[in-house]
Amino acid sequence: MNWHSTSFLLLTVNVYICSTNAFVPLVDGGKNMPALYNGWMNDQIAKQASTAVGKAIASGVKQIEVNFPPVPNVEEAKFGTPLNQIFGTKVVAREIGFTGGYKPGSDVSRQLIAYSNMYWAKKIAPAIGGGIMGGSKVTVLTAEAVNLKLIQNSGVGRTASLSPRASQEFQNEAVIVVNPGGEEQWERIRAVHASDDIPFVILNNAYSTTYDLGNKRGYEEAYFLKRISKGWVFRAFPGPWQAYLEKPDGNV
Repeated sequence: MNWHSTSFLLLTVNVYICSTNAFVPLVDGGKNMPALYNGWMNDQIAKQASTAVGKAIASGVKQIEVNFPPVPNVEEAKFGTPLNQIFGTKVVAREIGFTGGYKPGSDVSRQLIAYSNMYWAKKIAPAIGGGIMGGSKVTVLTAEAVNLKLIQNSGVGRTASLSPRASQEFQNEAVIVVNPGGEEQWERIRAVHASDDIPFVILNNAYSTTYDLGNKRGYEEAYFLKRISKGWVFRAFPGPWQAYLEKPDGNV
């Protein structure tokens, strides 16, 4: 990591040592880092992320990045840890209406991160499309290995694999793009949607051209959660960047 380029950020974050097992506020999920790892299971991350995105859009921000681990144990996603299996079974497969449910060898079990991101897109979409009671349509474009025919309840206006044709078909709709790749692709994809006043959200992009926090394209980091050495970095718009130190027992 280029510590010289990130030193200002690291000097300006708030540092916390606290327990994350507190009560989850009903509406917005709270202002502190989500609980490890209940935050994935109990809607805390969903509430925090959708609240942060909604506030960013309401303030006039339209180009947004949302980035956090899509499953509790990202590094072990291919091995099916108990936490990931619970999340895949009780949350992801159930919420997106995955055909046949979560079973060993099923597509959702083999591609859990990809389908989890479709779940997160569903949870964030109401904040982008005008709220839970309705508003503009939201399109979700994914670059990941997802069989969209197996998703019975996407919760959004449209879903499609990321391609030039898909982007043209869904022009001028609020859009969530799942893991589109290098940042140089973001503006190319957004340009197809033409208008600067249309919300455009990059969700859980796995590829980064920098070791620094955030992106180089000027997209607002509306919701950000990332593990770093000895802890986590967290930010929910419009709040400050926060650094949490992880204790030996796994709490922060």
